Amino acid sequence: MRADRVHAYGAAAGLLGDLLLGDPRRGHPVAAFGRAAGAVERVLWRDHRGWGALHALVCAGGAVSVAAAAARSVRTSPTASSALTAAATWAVVGGTSLGREARAIGGALAAGDIEVARERLPHLCGRDPQALDADGIARAVVESVAENTSDAVVGALVWGAAAGVPGLVGFRAVNTLDAMVGHRSPRYRRYGWASARLDDVMGWPGARLTAVLAAVAGSDPRGAVRAWRTDAAKHPSPNAGPVEASFAGALGVRLGGTLSYAGRVEHRPVLNGAGRAVEVGDIERAVRLSRRVNLLALGVSVAGRLLTKGFLTKGRTS
Repeated sequence: MRADRVHAYGAAAGLLGDLLLGDPRRGHPVAAFGRAAGAVERVLWRDHRGWGALHALVCAGGAVSVAAAAARSVRTSPTASSALTAAATWAVVGGTSLGREARAIGGALAAGDIEVARERLPHLCGRDPQALDADGIARAVVESVAENTSDAVVGALVWGAAAGVPGLVGFRAVNTLDAMVGHRSPRYRRYGWASARLDDVMGWPGARLTAVLAAVAGSDPRGAVRAWRTDAAKHPSPNAGPVEASFAGALGVRLGGTLSYAGRVEHRPVLNGAGRAVEVGDIERAVRLSRRVNLLALGVSVAGRLLTKGFLTKGRTS
């Protein structure tokens, strides 16, 4: 069996596993990587970019090396290679858990229980829940669903199509490092610089594909493209900007504005200013759009790998 088909079957099985089962309940590989990265940080931390770059190299490089070794060990068996790809895909994507958390918060808001919604919000994003009312929580959830559609699913599928199991694992390792040390706190402003920049680079293709697919799968394609073109560059994140703007236009809502992280207030530009304010019901609409985007991303990434490998094979034999 051709390697591109092995990857296609494995990636499809892994995403199906996520749809049916969600994240592994115990022994999640990403959590294990996070603990290992934390241990490395305790040894290496210095208030210096160079030491932070070494931290990123050791952690992400180590994860990719292990994944590459595992892929080489099963490359002669199509069945084992497909199974490894499926397991890696299931481990690194998190679309179902994202949707469950968003819906749980939406359900609490719909029931009028804002305190429960505030308690659950930190499971989804880093906003200060006590500073948010019901509408603010709903907006935070929709923005998180949009951004994490790229970070938790689409980006991984893109890198899996490009580089197989090492690509899947490498993308998730870098994304996890960014979540751990990439934020602009006094401790990580220098130390986390390399992880944050590496995450920007690796997240670039998945974010653009997510924005395109949100426009395709949403109810207002023109609105999504318009918001992406006019507002994405205003966002402080080069990758969250296109994704959130496209989701805002596709859903017909207004995202961005004032928010609070760890006591620090930020005034972000409004995305899709012509849209209406986010309502609780928009959480479910965002989750459904996210799922459609994820399925389309699987198709696009698999098709891209099949076409690329087929073209290269034809070129070698001609």
